[in-house]
Amino acid sequence: MSSATPAAENNSGITYASAGVDVEAGDRAVELMKGAIKATHNSSVIGGVGGFAGLYDVSKLLTYKKPLLATSTDGVGTKVAIAQAMDIHDTIGFDLVGMVVDDIVVVGAEPLYMTDYIACGKVVPERIADIVRGIAAACSVAGTALVGGETAEHPGLLGEHEYDVAGAATGIVEADALLGPDRVRAGDVVIGMASSGLHSNGYSLVRRVINHAGWALDRQVSELGRTLGEELLEPTRVYAADCLDLARTFPVHSANAVHGFSHVTGGGLAANLARVLPQGLVATVDRNTWELPAIFKLVSELGNVPLADLERTLNLGVGMVAIVSAEAADAAVARLNDRGLPSWVMGTVSADSDSIDKTGPDYVQGAKGVDGGAVRLVNAYA
Repeated sequence: MSSATPAAENNSGITYASAGVDVEAGDRAVELMKGAIKATHNSSVIGGVGGFAGLYDVSKLLTYKKPLLATSTDGVGTKVAIAQAMDIHDTIGFDLVGMVVDDIVVVGAEPLYMTDYIACGKVVPERIADIVRGIAAACSVAGTALVGGETAEHPGLLGEHEYDVAGAATGIVEADALLGPDRVRAGDVVIGMASSGLHSNGYSLVRRVINHAGWALDRQVSELGRTLGEELLEPTRVYAADCLDLARTFPVHSANAVHGFSHVTGGGLAANLARVLPQGLVATVDRNTWELPAIFKLVSELGNVPLADLERTLNLGVGMVAIVSAEAADAAVARLNDRGLPSWVMGTVSADSDSIDKTGPDYVQGAKGVDGGAVRLVNAYA
């Protein structure tokens, strides 16, 4: 909304500022975030902050036999509503980076660089800088350079305190090291990696449940050991560095090999795991190998949400999955746990057969446009 009255505009003319866009505020935001962005840069980043385009030296591609570029783009979804309600903006960047770079590492690619986009109703320099600082911090965890971005002020389209964020990243992988369904074999083992909480998917369901229950974000919840808002704003765990370390430690051409990853985002565990399995194979995942974290139990109970709906909406405690050869399973789990990432064997891969019950929500075959393998969920959660 314009900060000037119609009469004032008639006397002095309409300016960009009176239309609701503050260019100087945008410049101040850039100054506040420059240090955090530069901290993600390595020797491959050319130039500083503020150029029309981010430049990245890809001379390292000359050392590849057949380099493949991988790219991904995503946003945070309605979790931004929680950040805005709590007026805490320096964690949402982890959700953005996690959603983007962890899709890239699924194919074994190293995420090289990332750009971000923030649309807001009004540029508040400190708020924008907080968002970007969070993005930069997460990029540092992932080992990814933040090489550029854009902040757009959209008065009249977004409220003064509203914003949305999106990002894109590019990675690289050697063609003969590419991970995916073609690598997966019967006898492989499925390893689960713990999520940090809800991550960034299913917040439309979660917010509906919380509103239905009439719970405020500042409500102290004993099962969570903190307020509801603090739990809902828990940043997404970024797996990129851990997955790349695992793929390099257990290279794809060895007997002890990583064959694939699955990033558990929208659609839940079964649907996302099915995307990285070839036709004719089924992954049997035992729910009894892990306990549902408290936040998922809470959402289930408060909203009386059916289990099938929970499982196809939320990650339920598993944020990333690795599929490895049976020979590598124990060492891979130990490697991840040594890096501080709670992980465990949660299932196995076998040939699909007519003897398997394929009715009901516990069996998922193909998902998100991929006519791939199947996932079967068995037993109850621990």
